[in-house]
Amino acid sequence: MKQRIVTAIIAASVFLPIVIYGKWPFLVLTYILATVGLFELIRMKRISLFSFPSIVSFLALWLFLYPYEHMINIWIVIIGFFLLLIYTVISKNAFTFDDVGFMIASLLYVGVGFYSFFQVREAGLSYIFYALFLIWATDSGAYFVGRAFGKRKLWEHISPNKTVEGAIGGVLCALVVVSVYEWLSPFAPSFLMLLIATVILSVFGQLGDLVESAFKRHYGVKDSGAILPGHGGILDRFDSLLFVLPILYLFYLIA
Repeated sequence: MKQRIVTAIIAASVFLPIVIYGKWPFLVLTYILATVGLFELIRMKRISLFSFPSIVSFLALWLFLYPYEHMINIWIVIIGFFLLLIYTVISKNAFTFDDVGFMIASLLYVGVGFYSFFQVREAGLSYIFYALFLIWATDSGAYFVGRAFGKRKLWEHISPNKTVEGAIGGVLCALVVVSVYEWLSPFAPSFLMLLIATVILSVFGQLGDLVESAFKRHYGVKDSGAILPGHGGILDRFDSLLFVLPILYLFYLIA
Protein backbone atom coordinates (compact mmCIF):
# COMPACT_ATOMS: atom_id res chain seq x y z
CA MET A 1 0.00 0.00 0.00
CA LYS A 2 2.84 2.42 0.85
CA GLN A 3 4.40 1.79 -2.57
CA ARG A 4 1.08 2.44 -4.31
CA ILE A 5 0.66 5.76 -2.48
CA VAL A 6 4.21 6.92 -3.24
CA THR A 7 3.83 6.00 -6.91
CA ALA A 8 0.46 7.77 -7.09
CA ILE A 9 1.89 10.97 -5.57
CA ILE A 10 4.88 11.01 -7.93
CA ALA A 11 2.74 10.21 -10.98
CA ALA A 12 0.18 12.89 -10.07
CA SER A 13 2.92 15.51 -9.57
CA VAL A 14 4.07 14.87 -13.15
CA PHE A 15 0.72 14.13 -14.78
CA LEU A 16 -1.54 16.89 -13.43
CA PRO A 17 0.62 19.93 -14.32
CA ILE A 18 0.91 18.68 -17.91
CA VAL A 19 -2.83 18.01 -18.10
CA ILE A 20 -3.57 21.50 -16.78
CA TYR A 21 -1.13 23.19 -19.17
CA GLY A 22 -2.21 21.16 -22.21
CA LYS A 23 -0.87 22.04 -25.70
CA TRP A 24 2.29 20.32 -26.99
CA PRO A 25 3.50 18.95 -23.60
CA PHE A 26 0.16 17.15 -23.29
CA LEU A 27 0.51 15.80 -26.84
CA VAL A 28 3.98 14.49 -25.96
CA LEU A 29 2.55 12.87 -22.82
CA THR A 30 -0.18 11.28 -24.93
CA TYR A 31 2.42 9.83 -27.32
CA ILE A 32 4.46 8.40 -24.44
CA LEU A 33 1.47 6.79 -22.73
CA ALA A 34 0.13 5.32 -25.98
CA THR A 35 3.54 3.96 -26.98
CA VAL A 36 3.98 2.23 -23.63
CA GLY A 37 0.41 0.89 -23.81
CA LEU A 38 0.97 -0.66 -27.24
CA PHE A 39 4.28 -2.08 -26.07
CA GLU A 40 2.52 -3.76 -23.13
CA LEU A 41 0.02 -5.44 -25.47
CA ILE A 42 2.73 -6.60 -27.89
CA ARG A 43 4.69 -8.05 -24.99
CA MET A 44 1.62 -9.95 -23.78
CA LYS A 45 1.42 -11.56 -27.21
CA ARG A 46 5.17 -12.30 -27.07
CA ILE A 47 5.87 -10.61 -30.39
CA SER A 48 9.39 -9.21 -30.69
CA LEU A 49 9.60 -5.46 -30.13
CA PHE A 50 12.05 -5.11 -33.03
CA SER A 51 10.12 -7.23 -35.51
CA PHE A 52 8.61 -5.82 -38.72
CA PRO A 53 5.01 -6.08 -37.38
CA SER A 54 5.93 -4.20 -34.20
CA ILE A 55 7.75 -1.45 -36.09
CA VAL A 56 4.82 -1.02 -38.50
CA SER A 57 2.38 -0.91 -35.60
CA PHE A 58 4.34 1.71 -33.67
CA LEU A 59 4.77 3.88 -36.76
CA ALA A 60 1.05 3.59 -37.54
CA LEU A 61 0.21 4.49 -33.93
CA TRP A 62 2.42 7.59 -33.96
CA LEU A 63 0.93 8.78 -37.25
CA PHE A 64 -2.59 7.94 -36.07
CA LEU A 65 -2.25 10.00 -32.87
CA TYR A 66 -1.30 13.22 -34.60
CA PRO A 67 -4.24 15.68 -34.59
CA TYR A 68 -4.67 16.15 -38.33
CA GLU A 69 -7.13 18.74 -39.59
CA HIS A 70 -8.52 16.14 -42.00
CA MET A 71 -9.44 12.69 -40.70
CA ILE A 72 -6.80 10.65 -42.50
CA ASN A 73 -6.14 8.55 -39.41
CA ILE A 74 -8.24 5.64 -40.61
CA TRP A 75 -6.21 5.46 -43.83
CA ILE A 76 -3.05 5.14 -41.77
CA VAL A 77 -4.55 2.08 -40.06
CA ILE A 78 -5.64 0.64 -43.42
CA ILE A 79 -2.13 1.03 -44.88
CA GLY A 80 -0.66 -0.62 -41.78
CA PHE A 81 -3.21 -3.42 -42.13
CA PHE A 82 -2.16 -4.17 -45.71
CA LEU A 83 1.54 -4.04 -44.83
CA LEU A 84 0.95 -6.59 -42.07
CA LEU A 85 -1.05 -8.79 -44.45
CA ILE A 86 1.83 -8.69 -46.95
CA TYR A 87 4.19 -9.70 -44.16
CA THR A 88 2.20 -12.90 -43.57
CA VAL A 89 3.29 -13.92 -47.08
CA ILE A 90 6.89 -12.80 -46.65
CA SER A 91 7.14 -14.64 -43.32
CA LYS A 92 5.53 -17.76 -44.84
CA ASN A 93 2.81 -17.61 -42.19
CA ALA A 94 5.24 -17.46 -39.27
CA PHE A 95 3.30 -14.26 -38.70
CA THR A 96 -0.33 -15.26 -39.25
CA PHE A 97 -3.63 -13.63 -40.12
CA ASP A 98 -4.61 -14.00 -36.45
CA ASP A 99 -1.48 -12.03 -35.50
CA VAL A 100 -2.50 -9.30 -37.96
CA GLY A 101 -5.88 -9.10 -36.25
CA PHE A 102 -4.20 -8.79 -32.86
CA MET A 103 -1.90 -5.98 -34.01
CA ILE A 104 -4.67 -3.98 -35.67
CA ALA A 105 -7.02 -4.46 -32.71
CA SER A 106 -4.24 -3.38 -30.35
CA LEU A 107 -3.46 -0.34 -32.50
CA LEU A 108 -7.11 0.74 -32.53
CA TYR A 109 -7.65 -0.01 -28.84
CA VAL A 110 -4.70 2.13 -27.77
CA GLY A 111 -4.81 4.61 -30.65
CA VAL A 112 -8.48 5.56 -30.48
CA GLY A 113 -8.37 5.83 -26.69
CA PHE A 114 -5.32 8.10 -26.51
CA TYR A 115 -6.30 10.08 -29.62
CA SER A 116 -9.53 10.87 -27.76
CA PHE A 117 -7.47 11.69 -24.66
CA PHE A 118 -5.80 14.56 -26.50
CA GLN A 119 -8.96 15.69 -28.29
CA VAL A 120 -10.99 15.80 -25.07
CA ARG A 121 -8.27 17.92 -23.44
CA GLU A 122 -8.38 20.25 -26.45
CA ALA A 123 -12.14 20.56 -25.93
CA GLY A 124 -11.52 21.91 -22.45
CA LEU A 125 -9.87 21.10 -19.13
CA SER A 126 -13.30 20.61 -17.53
CA TYR A 127 -13.96 17.58 -19.72
CA ILE A 128 -10.73 15.85 -18.75
CA PHE A 129 -11.36 16.42 -15.05
CA TYR A 130 -14.93 15.22 -15.55
CA ALA A 131 -13.60 11.96 -17.02
CA LEU A 132 -11.02 11.54 -14.25
CA PHE A 133 -13.52 12.25 -11.45
CA LEU A 134 -16.05 9.92 -13.08
CA ILE A 135 -13.58 7.03 -13.26
CA TRP A 136 -12.23 7.64 -9.77
CA ALA A 137 -15.76 7.76 -8.33
CA THR A 138 -16.85 4.66 -10.24
CA ASP A 139 -13.83 2.64 -9.13
CA SER A 140 -14.09 3.79 -5.51
CA GLY A 141 -17.84 3.28 -5.33
CA ALA A 142 -17.62 -0.17 -6.90
CA TYR A 143 -14.89 -1.20 -4.46
CA PHE A 144 -16.46 0.01 -1.22
CA VAL A 145 -20.07 -0.89 -2.07
CA GLY A 146 -18.93 -4.26 -3.39
CA ARG A 147 -17.04 -5.01 -0.18
CA ALA A 148 -19.94 -3.93 2.02
CA PHE A 149 -22.92 -5.34 0.12
CA GLY A 150 -21.61 -7.43 -2.78
CA LYS A 151 -23.12 -10.91 -3.10
CA ARG A 152 -23.79 -11.60 -6.77
CA LYS A 153 -20.72 -11.99 -8.96
CA LEU A 154 -20.62 -9.66 -11.94
CA TRP A 155 -18.32 -11.73 -14.19
CA GLU A 156 -16.64 -14.37 -12.08
CA HIS A 157 -14.51 -15.99 -14.78
CA ILE A 158 -12.99 -12.66 -15.81
CA SER A 159 -12.77 -10.70 -12.55
CA PRO A 160 -13.88 -12.81 -9.57
CA ASN A 161 -13.91 -9.95 -7.04
CA LYS A 162 -16.36 -7.71 -8.89
CA THR A 163 -20.04 -7.85 -7.96
CA VAL A 164 -23.31 -6.60 -9.41
CA GLU A 165 -23.93 -4.54 -6.27
CA GLY A 166 -20.48 -2.99 -6.59
CA ALA A 167 -21.09 -2.09 -10.25
CA ILE A 168 -24.35 -0.35 -9.37
CA GLY A 169 -22.65 1.39 -6.44
CA GLY A 170 -19.96 2.63 -8.82
CA VAL A 171 -22.54 4.23 -11.10
CA LEU A 172 -24.36 5.86 -8.17
CA CYS A 173 -21.12 7.19 -6.70
CA ALA A 174 -20.17 8.63 -10.10
CA LEU A 175 -23.52 10.43 -10.28
CA VAL A 176 -22.97 12.00 -6.85
CA VAL A 177 -19.39 13.12 -7.54
CA VAL A 178 -20.21 14.47 -10.99
CA SER A 179 -23.19 16.38 -9.59
CA VAL A 180 -20.95 18.05 -7.01
CA TYR A 181 -18.35 18.81 -9.70
CA GLU A 182 -20.98 20.41 -11.95
CA TRP A 183 -22.29 22.45 -9.02
CA LEU A 184 -18.83 23.72 -8.11
CA SER A 185 -17.65 24.27 -11.69
CA PRO A 186 -20.52 24.26 -14.20
CA PHE A 187 -19.50 23.12 -17.67
CA ALA A 188 -22.38 21.05 -19.09
CA PRO A 189 -25.14 22.72 -21.14
CA SER A 190 -27.76 20.41 -19.62
CA PHE A 191 -27.62 18.82 -16.17
CA LEU A 192 -30.03 16.05 -17.21
CA MET A 193 -27.90 15.14 -20.23
CA LEU A 194 -24.82 15.20 -18.00
CA LEU A 195 -26.42 12.64 -15.66
CA ILE A 196 -27.44 10.41 -18.58
CA ALA A 197 -23.93 10.64 -20.04
CA THR A 198 -22.45 9.86 -16.62
CA VAL A 199 -24.46 6.63 -16.30
CA ILE A 200 -23.39 5.52 -19.80
CA LEU A 201 -19.75 6.43 -19.29
CA SER A 202 -19.60 4.84 -15.83
CA VAL A 203 -20.90 1.57 -17.28
CA PHE A 204 -18.43 1.71 -20.17
CA GLY A 205 -15.61 2.51 -17.77
CA GLN A 206 -16.36 -0.67 -15.86
CA LEU A 207 -16.53 -2.60 -19.13
CA GLY A 208 -13.11 -1.22 -20.03
CA ASP A 209 -11.77 -2.56 -16.75
CA LEU A 210 -13.26 -5.97 -17.51
CA VAL A 211 -11.81 -5.98 -21.03
CA GLU A 212 -8.33 -5.38 -19.66
CA SER A 213 -8.89 -8.16 -17.09
CA ALA A 214 -9.91 -10.47 -19.93
CA PHE A 215 -6.70 -9.63 -21.83
CA LYS A 216 -4.53 -10.41 -18.83
CA ARG A 217 -6.37 -13.61 -17.99
CA HIS A 218 -6.12 -14.82 -21.59
CA TYR A 219 -2.39 -14.13 -21.80
CA GLY A 220 -1.68 -15.33 -18.28
CA VAL A 221 -0.25 -12.13 -16.79
CA LYS A 222 -1.07 -10.42 -13.51
CA ASP A 223 -0.39 -6.86 -14.70
CA SER A 224 0.02 -5.34 -18.15
CA GLY A 225 3.40 -3.96 -17.10
CA ALA A 226 5.53 -2.78 -14.20
CA ILE A 227 6.24 0.84 -15.08
CA LEU A 228 4.13 2.05 -12.13
CA PRO A 229 5.30 0.18 -9.00
CA GLY A 230 2.34 -1.03 -6.98
CA HIS A 231 -0.09 -0.18 -9.79
CA GLY A 232 1.14 -2.24 -12.76
CA GLY A 233 1.36 -0.88 -16.27
CA ILE A 234 -0.13 1.99 -18.24
CA LEU A 235 -3.03 -0.15 -19.45
CA ASP A 236 -3.78 -1.16 -15.85
CA ARG A 237 -4.27 2.54 -14.99
CA PHE A 238 -5.93 3.69 -18.22
CA ASP A 239 -8.15 0.69 -19.01
CA SER A 240 -11.36 2.48 -18.03
CA LEU A 241 -10.36 5.78 -19.63
CA LEU A 242 -9.60 4.06 -22.94
CA PHE A 243 -13.30 3.19 -23.12
CA VAL A 244 -14.68 6.37 -21.58
CA LEU A 245 -12.73 8.98 -23.56
CA PRO A 246 -13.79 8.00 -27.11
CA ILE A 247 -17.46 8.03 -26.07
CA LEU A 248 -17.03 11.33 -24.20
CA TYR A 249 -15.39 12.81 -27.30
CA LEU A 250 -18.32 11.56 -29.42
CA PHE A 251 -20.79 13.14 -26.99
CA TYR A 252 -18.84 16.41 -27.24
CA LEU A 253 -18.94 16.33 -31.05
CA ILE A 254 -22.69 15.73 -31.27
CA ALA A 255 -23.70 18.00 -28.36
